[in-house]
Amino acid sequence: MESQSKFPRKFKDVSLEELRDKVAEFAKVRNWDQYHSPRNLLLALVGEVGELSEIFQWKGEVERGLPNWSSDDKKHLEEEISDVLLYLVQLADVCGLDLGQAALSKIVKNAQKYPLRD
Repeated sequence: MESQSKFPRKFKDVSLEELRDKVAEFAKVRNWDQYHSPRNLLLALVGEVGELSEIFQWKGEVERGLPNWSSDDKKHLEEEISDVLLYLVQLADVCGLDLGQAALSKIVKNAQKYPLRD
């Protein structure tokens, strides 16, 4: 599937596997695994989604590419989106799910559920 974004990519692609391994190691060396039950990770994920939502709460509609945002605002958004992604990857890992394959399967399922109209 080719990206339809008109915004140039600045960074190399990172696999979900690489993220999973890095976040697992990060937690392991800090002995945080004991706190990372599926429930606790989900609640942390919800909290991070809330923080992400706060960034947009009073902005109204926002243009693609965020052309009117300051570099500080974009950096804050990048950090909160990253928190959401990392908790999601970690939650899938702790639940024994293949997040990448699940996402691809969901795209196929959605294509069947919402076929193209003429």
